[in-house]
Amino acid sequence: MRAKRFPRRDVKADPKFNSVVVARLINRAMRDGKKTAAQKQVYGALDLVAQTLNRKALDVLEEVLQQITPQMEVRSRRVGGASYQVPMPVSDRRGSSLAIRWLINEANKRSNRSYHTFAEKLAAEMMDALKEEGGAFQKKITTHKMADANKAFAHFRW
Repeated sequence: MRAKRFPRRDVKADPKFNSVVVARLINRAMRDGKKTAAQKQVYGALDLVAQTLNRKALDVLEEVLQQITPQMEVRSRRVGGASYQVPMPVSDRRGSSLAIRWLINEANKRSNRSYHTFAEKLAAEMMDALKEEGGAFQKKITTHKMADANKAFAHFRW
């Protein structure tokens, strides 16, 4: 049996958009505890995307995260000495966490040649996600393919 679950911490909304989702994005983008630097980069990216599409930044971010949030994933289950990859539905909180993580990681992976700042990389990744391209969207597709390939083991879900 597992130990007691750790209580979840509530994230405070960010100052500019008053949104918890933006605050979580900022926290994920933060390095070495430099929150102000992360805020500048994330806000810069949101402003870039909003200007490019002539839409509200929050609406664009919501759509981007919705595009790259997975519905199914595989989890390891040990049954009779063998490990099986069992497809499972993703909870809302985990889905949004994965989407934010993938967005930040894939933006970081972009080459420094064509972009000057992290804000530009993040904006480019968000634009690609809207077009159903880019690394973050590919992660979602890969996750769904794995779940689909292993649906024969779905009966191990409990």
